[in-house]
Amino acid sequence: MSIVMTGGGTGGHLVIIKAVKEELRGEELVYIGSTKGQDQKWFGEDGDFAAKYFLDTRGVVNQGIIGKFRSLFMLLKATLEASSLLKKHDAKAVFCVGGFSAAPTSLAAILRRIPLVIHEQNAAIGSLNRLLRPFARAFISSYIEESPVSSYPIKKIFFEERRLRDKVTTVIFLGGSQGAKAINDLAISLAPLLREKGISIIHQSGEKDYERVQNAYESMGIEAELFPFTSDPAGYMRRADLAIARAGASTLWELSAMGLPAVYIPYPYAAGDHQYYNAKFLVDNGLGWMMREGEIDMEKVLGIIDGSVGQQSRGLIGSVKSDGAGEIALLLREAASK
Repeated sequence: MSIVMTGGGTGGHLVIIKAVKEELRGEELVYIGSTKGQDQKWFGEDGDFAAKYFLDTRGVVNQGIIGKFRSLFMLLKATLEASSLLKKHDAKAVFCVGGFSAAPTSLAAILRRIPLVIHEQNAAIGSLNRLLRPFARAFISSYIEESPVSSYPIKKIFFEERRLRDKVTTVIFLGGSQGAKAINDLAISLAPLLREKGISIIHQSGEKDYERVQNAYESMGIEAELFPFTSDPAGYMRRADLAIARAGASTLWELSAMGLPAVYIPYPYAAGDHQYYNAKFLVDNGLGWMMREGEIDMEKVLGIIDGSVGQQSRGLIGSVKSDGAGEIALLLREAASK
């Protein structure tokens, strides 16, 4: 008897699984993902799962006509494989976090009438989750009132490291796992001004742009704590007083859990413009700032840095609860027992 976890492709999906599985210790857990994307990198060697499977799938969206037919054929084949795996492991519940990796197992769960629990990370619901929502036992989103769990599932370390910020003495630039050239360029432009103010720089540049950014800092003689990627974001975030970041759901809620205010620069090509709507959810509540990538205003950013961020930090700490992953784990256990 097992609980099956599925979905991914990107870190934003997979970090949800990582947070929830921490709360499901003692249960037999099985992971079914894809050979594409980051699934194998994240969970290929993960000993928390009794079994792991990576099926040959890929996204259907943004494909040409021939590509769509090929993707749909791969989906059908993978759904049959997933159905066999659900039977083999006597699955009692399936937890879906969206992304193309989730499609085969989620469809197999519906066909086998196994309770399906969906977590939607973004304010704009993804196409797969929108399709599956009517068939789900529970649909979880921190952005909708009717969600059975309102708290976002975040690893406990982000709450353990939370603190109230007020004056900005350290800025962290976060471009996500792939990096963000617009944020990197902004950091380079701001660096001399931040040095004049005695403000320290922490900067996650992404792998592709690391060398260029490193050379830029060196040419200016500026010491910045620069790294391409990290598996310990909390360790860097805890020392910062303001973040300048993309608005992927996991980054947004991890920053919020730590009480770390941010200027959000959404990725402009995100599906459904979901990063914009993620950030808007906080900005509309006075808990952060947002600028479109083509409308970055350095003077406005400097004004935020020179001011106090205490009101935003205090508001974030009061608005984000630490029990999201635990509540989802409880819901999965209840679904599996029925």
